Amino acid sequence: MNPKTATPDLSRRNFVGACCASVGATGFLSALSQLRLMGAAAADSSSGPARAGAPQSDYKALVCLFLAGGNDANNLVVPTDPATYAAYTSGRGVLSLPQSAVLPITPRTSDGRSWGLHPALIELKNRFDQGKFAVLANVGTLTRPLTKQLYTTRPDLRPMQLFSHNDQQVEWQTSVPDKPFNEVGTGWGGRMADLINSMNANNRISMSLTLNGQNTFQVGKSVSQYAVGTTGAIALTGNGTGTSVNGIRTAALNDALTAQNANLFETAFGGLTSGAIGNSALLSSIITGASPVQTIFSRVPNSSLAQQLHMVARLVNAQAQLNLKRQIFFVRIGGFDLHDNQVVLGNTVSGAHANLLRDISLSLNAFYDALTQLGAQDQVTTFTASDFGRTYDTNGDGSDHGWGSHHFVLGGAVNGGDIYGRMPDFTRDGPDDTGRGRWIPSTSVDEFAGTLAKWFGVSATNLPLILPNIGRFERPDLGFMNNA
Repeated sequence: MNPKTATPDLSRRNFVGACCASVGATGFLSALSQLRLMGAAAADSSSGPARAGAPQSDYKALVCLFLAGGNDANNLVVPTDPATYAAYTSGRGVLSLPQSAVLPITPRTSDGRSWGLHPALIELKNRFDQGKFAVLANVGTLTRPLTKQLYTTRPDLRPMQLFSHNDQQVEWQTSVPDKPFNEVGTGWGGRMADLINSMNANNRISMSLTLNGQNTFQVGKSVSQYAVGTTGAIALTGNGTGTSVNGIRTAALNDALTAQNANLFETAFGGLTSGAIGNSALLSSIITGASPVQTIFSRVPNSSLAQQLHMVARLVNAQAQLNLKRQIFFVRIGGFDLHDNQVVLGNTVSGAHANLLRDISLSLNAFYDALTQLGAQDQVTTFTASDFGRTYDTNGDGSDHGWGSHHFVLGGAVNGGDIYGRMPDFTRDGPDDTGRGRWIPSTSVDEFAGTLAKWFGVSATNLPLILPNIGRFERPDLGFMNNA
């Protein structure tokens, strides 16, 4: 046989080995849970896709924006009253922002101190003033409410592997910091999707969509996360139309996938891969063509975060075609593990941290404008999560791993213009300090998540199914969402 014209050996056994390297794990996980939906999708396709437009009135979506590496929230929200600002500059040293540069905010409620936002957050400061943006003070992983005395005398009550990047990322995303992930097995977003997915009748694709790879947050038992790229659906490498793509003939590929075989693994592999290819083709057909919000995103830098949020807006616009009344999205921006180069010495309003926050402010503002154009601004809520906060003191021109951290929510349904929870006492070695300004969280991830879950449609009765430890905390609803 002429090697230049020979058809590649696409026996099912060889195909299994070849494609394991080209199909990501996320694709298989997604296909596994979504394969049962392909029949319904095929049956519906004869009538043509529904026209994209304003979301249905009962549609809601949550967007988790993960700040990977541990955001230094001590410079996200800065005290501006003279006494507290003096303590801030003393504690932060070269990391402290000049008071004249901080963007002042006027929360509806006050503890007697005054506050401002990092000067890079110009657009989000405006959203705060408009009542669409709220700050959540000193949030973190907690097994139960902790005082400094309990922290000191009962180390068994602390979250497992406190201050560890990998462990705290997982614990934030499971909300169960007193058990290892192999015992928990799911994330709180995944458990919420499992519980509420029945609202998505005949949905054609998973309600859990990740724009930045696999994550713990969306791991469920029955609903799997489905990966989508910033340019569209992720296709099987080497698959396509025409005579040949990367040496793999499409016809031969389809034959290999659909052929009957006594080996159950090979048969299952073929079915799952066919399902993944079908899902990819379906999603591609829905979001093909020009983006309806391209003009809005063309006004901001084309960063990875902006690209992710742009695609989320397009998927929100397609929710009716996908038969989804609930969606959960995961996006991520990295670079926050700033042990050094956090600021430019002598000019703390610039540097790596300021650049990250500038990207967030511009990208989220464009995202909100895009949702407004689509008529979905009241139906989509974006919230932040991160490994942990960072130390109040400095190690030179950066900070180290901390604990409690300030977070925020953005959306038309947010009761914005306020700070929820209790800001820490910034006294070094004071009642909230475990050392070096690692603040004991005063608000738990459970309370933060519980408030979002209630807005999303989870009843008070079912809340412990999402957040097993929620009963240990007094505030399952912090009040920052409008549940009317």
